[in-house]
Amino acid sequence: MKSSQMPSREEMLRALMTEDETCDGLFYAGVTTTLIFCRPGCPARKPKPEHVEFYPTAREALFAGFRPCKRCHPMDPRRNAPDWLAPLLARVEAEPGRRLRDQELRETGLEPATVRRYFLKTYGLTFQAFCRARRLASAFGDLRRGRSIDDAVFEHGWGSHSGFRDAFAKAVGAAPGVARSGDYVRLAWVETPLGPMAAGATEQGLCLLEFTDRRMMEAQLDTLKRRLGLPLLPGESPILDQTRRELGEYFEGKRGKLEVPLVYPGTEFQTRVWNGLLQIPFGETRSYAQLATEVGVPGGARAVGHANGLNRIAILIPCHRITNANGDLGGYGGGLWRKLRLLEAEGAVRPTNAD
Repeated sequence: MKSSQMPSREEMLRALMTEDETCDGLFYAGVTTTLIFCRPGCPARKPKPEHVEFYPTAREALFAGFRPCKRCHPMDPRRNAPDWLAPLLARVEAEPGRRLRDQELRETGLEPATVRRYFLKTYGLTFQAFCRARRLASAFGDLRRGRSIDDAVFEHGWGSHSGFRDAFAKAVGAAPGVARSGDYVRLAWVETPLGPMAAGATEQGLCLLEFTDRRMMEAQLDTLKRRLGLPLLPGESPILDQTRRELGEYFEGKRGKLEVPLVYPGTEFQTRVWNGLLQIPFGETRSYAQLATEVGVPGGARAVGHANGLNRIAILIPCHRITNANGDLGGYGGGLWRKLRLLEAEGAVRPTNAD
């Protein structure tokens, strides 16, 4: 499935042939003669245009039968992110209340359309929408610290009280005054060797960790907002910092048990299943039927599988450790290739040979 968010084929070919690194992460190029896929900025020898197919994600390139290039390492998140992303996010974080317009992007050498497409593909919203949400989150924090609504309106780039109240009500579903006593879910992005993940945290713990290309992402966000009764806004927190640190150690093979505090509201049955997942040791697996027995519902493998699929905190609540009774991988919302890599990293299955 090709994404409507991808540039035109002509533009992608131009980027590939000129090694345009500003397009890294927007799409991937598969070379049909070698069955290798690359980032747009790859310095390898250029193929003939008729031998190139384009994919919106590394996952889709893998499923189409291509393997990652050894020169540009398209599965390495440190390489997938374009060089301009970190400075741009740092600029937003340094002044979250400031409007950053397209002309200012151009003055720093960035094409607004490229930035927009990257944010839309990677984070699910445009750069300007991200900045608006970040300003709102910053204003929300100020209100919680006791500052006046006037301060929140004018110091965070809102031109009027009505504009701020409308934006706040749309995001939160309440008047700005509720921010003085309410918590909210801080949404951020975490880079991993298996692709970017969306993370969410309240003051109490991590409540969301999902691969950003998961089809259920929007539904999971809606469920999370309904279950917690809290707004979802871009932001950072010590819990998100801890999540990044521990996930990094996990993927480096230095940590088996992740200790980030978790918040995972659900039905009584869902919570029982998720608690059961947390009891599966690192390096082990269970079948759906085994987990059903362990959580007190023998014969309930199908219901356990459904609850497993609704888990909103991937890796930390290890739904990837559930397999079919015959040892096959079974399903996984983040993609079977990720499930395989996670189980290989934990030593639960033997690694497959890879070039």
